Amino acid sequence: MPGVKDRIIDASYAAGWRLVCRLPESWAQRAFGLGAEVAWRRQGPRVQVLEANLVRVLGPGVDGKTLRAASREVLRRYARYWLEIFRLPVMPVDRLAGGINDPAGQVKMIFDIMASGRGVVVALPHMGNWDQAAAWFIAHGAGSLTTVMERLKPEAVYERFVTFREGLGMEVLPASGGTRPFGILAQRLRAGKFVALPCDRDVTGSGIEVEFFGERAKMMAGPAALAVRTDAALVPAVLWFADDGRCGVKFGAEIARPAAGTRAEQVAAMMQEVADFFEQGIREHPYDWLMLQKVFVADLDPDRQARAAAQALGNGQPPGTGAVWPGPESR
Repeated sequence: MPGVKDRIIDASYAAGWRLVCRLPESWAQRAFGLGAEVAWRRQGPRVQVLEANLVRVLGPGVDGKTLRAASREVLRRYARYWLEIFRLPVMPVDRLAGGINDPAGQVKMIFDIMASGRGVVVALPHMGNWDQAAAWFIAHGAGSLTTVMERLKPEAVYERFVTFREGLGMEVLPASGGTRPFGILAQRLRAGKFVALPCDRDVTGSGIEVEFFGERAKMMAGPAALAVRTDAALVPAVLWFADDGRCGVKFGAEIARPAAGTRAEQVAAMMQEVADFFEQGIREHPYDWLMLQKVFVADLDPDRQARAAAQALGNGQPPGTGAVWPGPESR
């Protein structure tokens, strides 16, 4: 039976989806904006981690006033993300489909690849509204989209998020507690389907190191590992909140598999290209990287990382291949 804390958390998410959908949107915007302001002023552990990440983005010479203003803006956009999540189930289809701006029309490249019979795995950072982007892609005729979600606690919250995302048209696989997702993702890609995986943070402790903003950072290598294993196209993408109320999206060119090297070396090289694309997108839209968790190796607890890596290997998980769609605990 769930404990009192679990029941409170579940009730909070349930209320979010019920109440926010019924409130006038302007009221909800003010309420979420106030929540962001309170969180920013408290300067809690998550905000401190956010600002440590922003120092890497803005540069070591950034002054305190500029850094605090940047973290404030990130939290405002983080609140906007949550508001939009809670309102997505009642958003009209035309607004949903029109809520993503693809200025270069690059989504056609994705559909062209899929039309050739190849699957596509899109690697994403925690930027913008990725749930809406997934729903937009499905609304444009993708047919289906498969992703992976970490099993949250309490279980009822995990089930609510799965139901929510399935309602948008996604196929959601559990990262643990069921069939290992890597094989199912590979099947989908071999069938010419679309897979979307955020990967800019090491969730399992078995991620690989990449060069990121001039430092070593750990990311999940699942997107590249799947591309190498299945010959699917690996395409990085970034998202950002635009001033017109929509969410912008930019796809990178397909990242080619290196001609030489072991599989592990090929995966590492491809993930470095993914990291380079993410870095460029985050530099262009620094307020839209909603990363309130530790990413850089210098900030990570080495003992915890070692334990997590050992556990992943004990479960038979290939190093760096864990990949999950974020839930509330991963943001």
